[in-house]
Amino acid sequence: MRGRTYGAAVVAVAALLASAACSSSPYSDGSGAKAGTGERTISPVEGCGKASWTDPADLAPDRTPARCEPLAPSAEPLAKRRKITIATGTLSAEYVAPLEAAVDKGEFKAEGLDVTLKVLPTPDALPLLAKGDIDALWAAPEAAVMNGIKGGFDIKWVAGNFSPGPGSKSGLWVRTKNGETAARVKMAGRTLGTMIGKGSVIAYAMQKALSRHDGGLDEIQYRQLGSADVLTALQNGGVDSAWLLDPIWRKVDGRPGYAFLGGQPSGEPLGGLLYGRTLLHDDVDAGVALLRAYIRTVNTYFAADYKKDAAFVAYLSKLLKIDKAVLEATPSLRMDWEIRKGTTTRLQAAYRAQGATVPESRAVDRTLYEEAVGHAP
Repeated sequence: MRGRTYGAAVVAVAALLASAACSSSPYSDGSGAKAGTGERTISPVEGCGKASWTDPADLAPDRTPARCEPLAPSAEPLAKRRKITIATGTLSAEYVAPLEAAVDKGEFKAEGLDVTLKVLPTPDALPLLAKGDIDALWAAPEAAVMNGIKGGFDIKWVAGNFSPGPGSKSGLWVRTKNGETAARVKMAGRTLGTMIGKGSVIAYAMQKALSRHDGGLDEIQYRQLGSADVLTALQNGGVDSAWLLDPIWRKVDGRPGYAFLGGQPSGEPLGGLLYGRTLLHDDVDAGVALLRAYIRTVNTYFAADYKKDAAFVAYLSKLLKIDKAVLEATPSLRMDWEIRKGTTTRLQAAYRAQGATVPESRAVDRTLYEEAVGHAP
C-alpha cells in the first residue's frame, strides 16, 4: 500500500474509533468473543468429503488446497433474496476472478443473493464495512484492518483467496553486483522500489525474503513508485530492488544481472473475504450462502490448473478485461478459501511498527466456510 493510502486508512479508522468511544459502539459487543455462527448446526454436505477441509496448522508449501467435487456445495436458496455489496480494490486482477465468475455464472443468484461488486480502495471501504454500509470486503488483513479490530471494529477475515502457483516468481527482485547470485545477496542498505509499504500484508513476504539476504524491513530504503514505474526504475538503476507482480517479472526473468529472492509463501493465502457486523451477526445465513457460492465457483472452475483450458482462459480474458497473452504468461493461481493458523500473527510481526497487535481469535472466523462445506470441528 502506498504511504499516503495507508495514511488515509489510519485517519478514517481513527475517526470512527473516536466516534465509537463517545457512544455505544455498534461495531463490537465489547466482549472480544468470537463472531460468526455460534452454535449453528453443521450438517454433512454432499460432494464435500474429507478433502473439503485441511488442518489450518498445515503450512506445507505443497499442501493440496481443500476441494469439494465440481458444482459442490449445492446451492441452498435463502427464503428471501438479499442484496449484498462486496468492495474490491480492482475488477481487473486475476485474484478477483472467482467473485466475478460467481456473479457472471449466476452462482450467487442461485443462493438468493443479488451481489454487487463495487470498486473501492481498502482505506475507503474499511469504515463502510465497520458501519454496515457495505457487507464484505475482498482485500487482506492489513495493518489498518488490524488496528480497526483492535479499536473495536466488528470485522473478521472469513475466507482466503489464493497463493502463488508453482513456478510463479512474483515478488522481490534485485540487481546483482560484485558476483552476487540468487543464493546470497546483501540487501541491507539497498533501495526498494514498490507500491507497497510496511502496512500491507506483502511486508510479511518481503520480511521473509530479506531475512535470508542480510536485510530487514528497517534496513532498506523505500522508494514509493507508481505501478508503471517500478520495473523501469529497477532496469535503469533508479532502485536496487523491486517488488514485481504478475506478469511484470517476466521482463527480467532469466536475464543476467537480476535475481529473484522470494515472494508470497506457497500454500498460505494472505487475503480474501472480510465480513462486517451484518454477515457476522445480523444475517449469518446470507454470510454462509455467499461463501457457499464462492467455494462452489472455486471447485467448479478454479480447482486445478485452470489455464490449461484455452477456452476458459479466453473467458477470463473477456471477464477481467485482461489481454489473453498476459494471462497465459503466468502460472494459474492456487485458489484457496481456507485460512492458515497463525497467518495474522505473522503478518502483524511484519508491520509491528504500525501498532497492530490483535490475537487471531479476534481477527479470524473459520466457522462460516466450515459450515458451507459441512465440516464440524
